[in-house]
Amino acid sequence: MSTIAVPRPLAPRRAWLTDLPLLLVAVVWGGSYLAAKDITTARTVLAVLVLRFALVLPALVGASWRGLRALGPAQWRGAGLLGLILSGIFLLETYGVVHTSATNAGLIISLTMIFTPLAEAAVTRTRPSRAFLGAAVLSVLGVVLLTQGGGFTRPAEGDLLMLLAALARTVHVLVMARLKHVQDAGALPLTTVQLGTAVVVFALLSAGSDSTPWATAADFGAREWAGLLFLSAFCTLFAFFVQMWAVRRTSPSRVSLLLGTEPLWAAAAGIALGGERLGALGLLGGALVLGGTAWGRRATG
Repeated sequence: MSTIAVPRPLAPRRAWLTDLPLLLVAVVWGGSYLAAKDITTARTVLAVLVLRFALVLPALVGASWRGLRALGPAQWRGAGLLGLILSGIFLLETYGVVHTSATNAGLIISLTMIFTPLAEAAVTRTRPSRAFLGAAVLSVLGVVLLTQGGGFTRPAEGDLLMLLAALARTVHVLVMARLKHVQDAGALPLTTVQLGTAVVVFALLSAGSDSTPWATAADFGAREWAGLLFLSAFCTLFAFFVQMWAVRRTSPSRVSLLLGTEPLWAAAAGIALGGERLGALGLLGGALVLGGTAWGRRATG
């Protein structure tokens, strides 16, 4: 039976040097919802997705070339399947953020941290703890209030799409954990194949749309290009490499805890930079979502 090396506790200075890049990843991920909302319309979703990932794909292919050549046929098929699921996640998230606020998008997507353990429990036929079930109820109640910031009305289309995106993220995690062929593959080549598959899906879908990636790029001004480069360079390339670097220097729990602050930064960006307002019910709902997901992480830790 193989053993897993557990990183030794870090000295305070070294821990800070590891935590800071991870915290920056959470910050840029939180800001990604506002950035995507700022440069995307319902008509240009597919084009923006092609541009976002096509810009970083060559760098990923170059960095993972040896790992890609080492992948077997079954690993390629498994990574391709994960890429199809990933493309669905990004479609739901991007269309969702177009039709709701960046604040709502960041908070609702955090429900993945609740949905995943619940789905895992259903698959393995184990009963979640009462503490975790309480956290799940609190989080769901928070989402209900969050989507009713202006009074009790029908949830926005974007809110429902973000909810589906959170469920799709859960499916992605479960499939990845159960595909034996991909478990021995390196993280870098596996991610490269997934993003490559997603780019192909987006390109095929955009081929029949009114807004092609090239036409959309030609219409971009400096603001749109800055937003696109932020999504590509920081939210994709930088974030992935920091995670790979950090997981070798600290514990998975610490990584999860720091990245789990993403919805806080999404709310901060939406309110401070996007001028969004939640209202009393929305503020209460956001607080319940954050509290519920934090409680859920502790209950499963």
